[in-house]
Amino acid sequence: MGSYFQYKVKSLFPAYFAMVMTTGILSVDLYLLGWPILPEVLLGFNIIVYLVLWLMTFTRLVRYFPRFQSDLSSHHKGAGFFTLVAGTCVLGSEILMITGNVVIPFILWIIAIFLWVVVMYTFFTFITIRQEKPSLAEGINGAWLIAAVGTQAVSVLGTSLAPSMGDMKVIVLFFTLCMYFLGCMLYLNIMTLIFYRFTFLKLDFEAITPPYWINMGAVAITTLAGATLILNVDQSSLLMELEAFVKGFTIFFWIAGTWWIPLLFILGFYRHIVHRFPFTYDPQYWAMAFPLAMYTAGTWQLSKALQLDFLEVIPQGMIYIAILVYLAVLYGFFHHLFTDYRQFKKS
Repeated sequence: MGSYFQYKVKSLFPAYFAMVMTTGILSVDLYLLGWPILPEVLLGFNIIVYLVLWLMTFTRLVRYFPRFQSDLSSHHKGAGFFTLVAGTCVLGSEILMITGNVVIPFILWIIAIFLWVVVMYTFFTFITIRQEKPSLAEGINGAWLIAAVGTQAVSVLGTSLAPSMGDMKVIVLFFTLCMYFLGCMLYLNIMTLIFYRFTFLKLDFEAITPPYWINMGAVAITTLAGATLILNVDQSSLLMELEAFVKGFTIFFWIAGTWWIPLLFILGFYRHIVHRFPFTYDPQYWAMAFPLAMYTAGTWQLSKALQLDFLEVIPQGMIYIAILVYLAVLYGFFHHLFTDYRQFKKS
């Protein structure tokens, strides 16, 4: 088993913490919508997944550093490391909401901020200074938007923790407000390149990969970050002054995410039904499951922040799609582990 573990560590997909992100936000969805037992079950499962992935990541960093560095400096894979930031924050938000514990989410938030600084400036430095760069068509993909997702995840968890921070809450809310706007900036910049890639460069059906669902997921978590700020507006005079602006910006990003959903389903139909591209497990499919669950949470919190009860019907229906996709990807994950282990033992 040890050698199999090393084999999996060596080839660990950098964005595998998207599994933590998806499990965590689905758990939050179920809690917000009042489902019993399942939020706690998913929380327990998510803690196990988080710890195992960190063990694998640390092992890979120590034993296979050249591969680790190569992935981090890659246009194609490097952005996946932002899932470490987002996964840490989503787990913190999950623990905070379901258990009410403040200490562990605070520790996770500090860790996530440190990871954000390291990954943000390492990744963008590497891809900026490297001499040989891929074309836009080869180098850009939806995974780049995880940079915005990770930034907004820091904002969400920090804003949720702010009321428990006493005199520090004003500073924390200023920081999370800045992170919210920074996440918006990253989305708009990166999304411009992706939209150009979609509409003006050749896009084969094989290239329509699951990470493009983050086109929607990034604005879904931006919606959640904005709604969380609005729900805490009474905690800061600055937030009170900017409330109308934050509301408008948040609705802007929510409708952008809503617009993406039909188009992404159409492109998925084009890829898998028209061109019969097989549904085989790939860790990238967590990048499809996460946005659906995040859109559910973002819309629910937006309805509360803006006091628009009629919006609640959307997450009440979307939760079933999110659960179905999550279970399908989770089944694929365990089936892949089983078949992969059998093949490894035979080799």
